[in-house]
Amino acid sequence: MLRNSNYVYGDRSLSVPADLNFGSYIIDAIWKHGDKTAMTNCATNQCLSYRAMAVEAMNLSISLTARGVKRGDVIAISSENRMEYFPTLLGICCTGATVTTTNPTYTKDEHKYVLDISKPKLVFCSPSAYKAHGKLFHSLPYIKSVVVYGERIPNTLSYEDLIRDNGVITPENFMAKDVEGQNDAAIVLYSSGTTGLPKGVMLTHLNVIVTCLVAPSVDPNELTLYITPWYHSMGLIASLRVFSKGNVMLFLPKFECDQYLRTIENYKVGQLVVAPPVLVALSKYSAKYDVSSVVAAFSGAAPLKKETIDAAKKRFPNLKHVFQGYGMTETTFSVIRDTYDSAHLSKTGGAGTIAACVVIKIVDIETRRPLGPNCRGEICVKGAPIMRGYVGRDRGDDFDDEGFFKTGDIGYYDDDKYFFVVDRLKELIKYKGYQVPPAEIEAVLTQHPDILEAGVVGVPHEGGEAPLAFVARRPGSNLTVEEVKSYVAEKLSNPKRLRGGVRFVEDIPKNPSGKILRKKLRGMLKNKSKL
Repeated sequence: MLRNSNYVYGDRSLSVPADLNFGSYIIDAIWKHGDKTAMTNCATNQCLSYRAMAVEAMNLSISLTARGVKRGDVIAISSENRMEYFPTLLGICCTGATVTTTNPTYTKDEHKYVLDISKPKLVFCSPSAYKAHGKLFHSLPYIKSVVVYGERIPNTLSYEDLIRDNGVITPENFMAKDVEGQNDAAIVLYSSGTTGLPKGVMLTHLNVIVTCLVAPSVDPNELTLYITPWYHSMGLIASLRVFSKGNVMLFLPKFECDQYLRTIENYKVGQLVVAPPVLVALSKYSAKYDVSSVVAAFSGAAPLKKETIDAAKKRFPNLKHVFQGYGMTETTFSVIRDTYDSAHLSKTGGAGTIAACVVIKIVDIETRRPLGPNCRGEICVKGAPIMRGYVGRDRGDDFDDEGFFKTGDIGYYDDDKYFFVVDRLKELIKYKGYQVPPAEIEAVLTQHPDILEAGVVGVPHEGGEAPLAFVARRPGSNLTVEEVKSYVAEKLSNPKRLRGGVRFVEDIPKNPSGKILRKKLRGMLKNKSKL
């Protein structure tokens, strides 16, 4: 069978471990690094070594197995970023059970919705998450026990008791439970919900192993700063990739401009992993810190315009590379990316070249016919990192008859097989037959010196739909609606003008990876009190 000339193929030369248990794979990898620091909380200066992470994970796995946890069970983690998070995740994987991670800041209804998808048997949580959701956890019939980090609370188990010493334990005398790595879910995460209610994304042991095995994007000789929450795929999988390579992960539990820049100065950070809104905010923040150590930034979630990159290079004077990438929860991590090795191919506004172990095709939105270079259509992906499917949903709803996952994103690749992502299929604004990408208008708006953030949605109009912009102004700015409209009209073609209007807001709602939640923006239009 011949390859399709309109498909783009990634490198397939990769060796995977025979047992295909992700927990076992990571523990073997991190044990080699002994007492080297695995991660540092830059807000508290607290550190965890690789050996300590591995020992905690193995002890936890033994304790959970003794309590009857087995393959097929689901165990949840509901916590802010803290040191117990990854030993817990790895320990659960070693039992053969599936990990699911939930956002501790969810409302009661949001939390119940995602827990009803995965139905975990146990929940590990921080004291603050227990305070917020303990009653819910105890009320759900499928949750048999709750484990709390750092505190002893009545009617719960103590994490410290579960990681108690089980004697001299090493990877040589420890064995993870058998799994079917190509089919068993190691992790269930939840899609961002930008176009509807969240869905449970099943990532197999093989999905995560392959994602960790492909060459890392970051330079291991530079310290890298991360801020994305670990309950989200971007933060979780990026961290696991760091550990699989034995690198040091610096993290902050939350993003705040002043603390972020101060951390760069204090730790001499060389690389940043950020979403575009964070890079924009940092570029516009006026406080002065020595950030000359920064040489590279890795960005995802939305394309970066040349003006944003130029602004970032002014903020970080030694910034040589701004790498971009494209991926989603359903693809485990990025399937298109810029790297140091491919830096010479990098193009402004692009997402990068194809990653290893995947195949990508661009198809016509109407006919589903595969398209060649420089033709816009839906991005479809298949390969070893692509999810098994959604919990409780037939694969046929989301995969085509060739096994490609239909991403719902619009993009194209050029003659160099370099990819560009335009927008979400369901978020394109249709004005008089023209397809208007909201992200393009947002990128232009954030170039204005008086605009901190912007989000664009379509609203009913005599031409079908018209773009409406939500704008967060710089404090003290007197920017007017007409000035915003005129600015866009000067920069973009006629169909992209803000005929739907402009609404000034304090901030733009985003998910943890920095994607704008346009569903919430539309809800704000209906609820006038929020404007």
